[in-house]
Amino acid sequence: MNGLLILNYKKILFTGSSGRFGETFKNIHGVKNYIYPSSKEFNILKLNLIKNYLKKKKPDLVIHCAGLSRPMKIHDDDIVQSIDLNIIGTCNLVKACSLLNIKIIYFSTCYVYSGLKGDYKEQDPLLPVNNYAWSKLGGETAVMLYKNSLILRISMTEKPFVHKSAFKDFITNFIFHDEVAKFLPKLFKYKGIINVGGPSQSAYEFAKKYNPNIKGVLKKKMKIKENKLNFSMNIKKLKRIISD
Repeated sequence: MNGLLILNYKKILFTGSSGRFGETFKNIHGVKNYIYPSSKEFNILKLNLIKNYLKKKKPDLVIHCAGLSRPMKIHDDDIVQSIDLNIIGTCNLVKACSLLNIKIIYFSTCYVYSGLKGDYKEQDPLLPVNNYAWSKLGGETAVMLYKNSLILRISMTEKPFVHKSAFKDFITNFIFHDEVAKFLPKLFKYKGIINVGGPSQSAYEFAKKYNPNIKGVLKKKMKIKENKLNFSMNIKKLKRIISD
C-alpha cells in the first residue's frame, strides 16, 4: 500500500488533523508524504490564504476532514457556523483545488440518505435527516462540480465506543476510526462517491461486541426528533476496493 501511495501521491494535505479522525490517521500514517496544517495556517474560510498555501506546498491530493460536527444541536442553534465551516469552507477548498488541478477527497456522512429503507447505494436519492446532514450535502454539491474528486459517505465512530447506551432500533454501518484510517490510502486513486462503513447492524449490536455491559435503548421511546431509523448503506463497492 505504501509503495502505491508514494508512486501516485507524493504529497498529501490533510485538513482537520486535530479532530478525532485526524489524530487517529496521524498516529497510523505519521508525517511521511503528509502535511497537517493547523486551522490557523490553513483557514478554509479564507480563499486567498488557501490558494497561497496550496501553491507553496504543492500537494497532489487534499483529504478534507475539517468541518463542524458535534454536538449535533449546534447545527440548529448556530446555522451560520454550520454554513461557514461545512459549506462555504468546502466550497473555498474546491475552488482552490480546481484552479490548481489538485484532487480532493471529501468526508461526508451516511445521514445524507433519508433513513427510511436502508441498504442505500451511492446513486440513490438523498434526503438529509437533520441540519448537520444538510450542511454536509451542501459541501457535496461543490465537490460534485469538480470531477477530480472523491466523496466518502461515512458512518464511523471512536474506539472504544464512548457511550453508555446504544439504540437497538437504529441501523447503520458503524466502523471505528482506526479501521478507516488503515484502508483509506486504497481509496486515493478513485473518483465519484463511495459508501464507507462496516456491516449493517443496529448501533447496539455493534457496541455490544466491544462492551457486553452496554445498555440497549429504543430510539422511538426517547422521542428523538429524527425518527428515521435505517441509515445502512450498501458497501459492496468499498469491499471490492479494499479486498484488492
